[in-house]
Amino acid sequence: MKIFMKIFNILFCLVFIVFAGLQYNDPDPYVWMPIYLYAAVLCALAARKQFYRGAYLAGVFVYLAYAVYLFFDKYGVMDWAVHHHAENIAETMKATKPWIEETREFFGLFILIIVLLIDYTYASQRSLKKQRKEMMKITKR
Repeated sequence: MKIFMKIFNILFCLVFIVFAGLQYNDPDPYVWMPIYLYAAVLCALAARKQFYRGAYLAGVFVYLAYAVYLFFDKYGVMDWAVHHHAENIAETMKATKPWIEETREFFGLFILIIVLLIDYTYASQRSLKKQRKEMMKITKR
């Protein structure tokens, strides 16, 4: 499991750096570049076996709040699904319609949330194992 998590985090660190770079031409790069780079840094740290559960939860909370906003926004995911019949959002890289941009941003946040939750879960399990080992040492004395 350790090698899987290392590969997982290196892969997503690189993916999030690429995603942040792609935001350069976005209408709001000052919002999206830090969003992706925050997760990239956490993944890089996790690949080095440095886990910060509080930072994962903070990221998940912020990303989830923003995702909920994008879901119900005037041109958000609901608008895309209901009024635009979930039209293809990957047809072209240029988002010519506002609901395409908002929906893509929502799914980007969804990916970020999933990755941070996986790291949070792994870090929590790792912490529990460490606590159990400590308890075993104490009870053996």
